[in-house]
Amino acid sequence: MNSRAEREAKGRRGEALAAWYLRFKGWRILARRVKTARGEIDLIARRGGTVAFIEVKWRERAEELDQAVDPYRLRRVAAAAEAVAHRYAKADDEQRIDVLLLAPRAWPRVIENAIQL
Repeated sequence: MNSRAEREAKGRRGEALAAWYLRFKGWRILARRVKTARGEIDLIARRGGTVAFIEVKWRERAEELDQAVDPYRLRRVAAAAEAVAHRYAKADDEQRIDVLLLAPRAWPRVIENAIQL
């Protein structure tokens, strides 16, 4: 049985792994689990002049990752990003929505610019 608390704990572990992976790739984590009236952003990160609002998806099997993100969820992340972008991005920064997909025994997969802001 997969309770809400268990799913929440797995999600938090996935976000921690995603943050570690992003730092390894040269990103600086600006915020985690940013909640707005429009939705939640799992991670906000910066590398150079780019600010990424990142949706993290963790699945038990890598084969399930292709169905992990849907257009509805991406629109909610984009709306949330628009609501808080002024806190994290400068006027000339590139802003984008990325998706980071994680599963055991699989390399992390990043979808850059998953939806336009």
